[in-house]
Amino acid sequence: MKHTITNFTLVPLEDAAFIQTARATYEQDGVPKSWEVVQAHDSVAILIYHTEMNAFVLVRQFRPAVYIRNKEGITLELCAGIVDKELSLEEIAREEIMEECGYDIESGTIEKVTSFYTSVGFAGSRQTLYYAEVDESMRVGEGGGIDDEFIEVVTLDVNEARDMLFDERIVKTTGLMFAFYWWFENKKTAKQ
Repeated sequence: MKHTITNFTLVPLEDAAFIQTARATYEQDGVPKSWEVVQAHDSVAILIYHTEMNAFVLVRQFRPAVYIRNKEGITLELCAGIVDKELSLEEIAREEIMEECGYDIESGTIEKVTSFYTSVGFAGSRQTLYYAEVDESMRVGEGGGIDDEFIEVVTLDVNEARDMLFDERIVKTTGLMFAFYWWFENKKTAKQ
């Protein structure tokens, strides 16, 4: 997945749709303090295991914030999405699996793993991690996101996943790394 990025600039944020910046002021043990924060949506992420391929279904996409750091901006991630609608977290996870990866998962078949906080230094958003298993009978589309999203669906053989964890050439999220560790500790033996 290679995109040509041109005219990349940073401009002050006005009328933000998904985040708000703010300065938090407070006292801690009687000492006045302040901290810059970003108020952002919570999210769901799903580790998808393809039973017929013995592989994980992941997404690769362009992230502008990563582009600032490495001038490529492509990340390897779990299927994920923000919590921005009046649905249960599981229903949002099901929608994201269909939109991003092209699989229709039945209600009640997604396993909640845990919730944790991300970007705690500036945002403190809560992410809920789920686990789902798919096979080709569940495929209803190609995935790739909706509207103008540029999401590439990729598979990673389970036998390559552990090595990928510490390969610093691959730009990945901590949620992905945690999900793999969880799977190797809790699911791998059941799959052998």
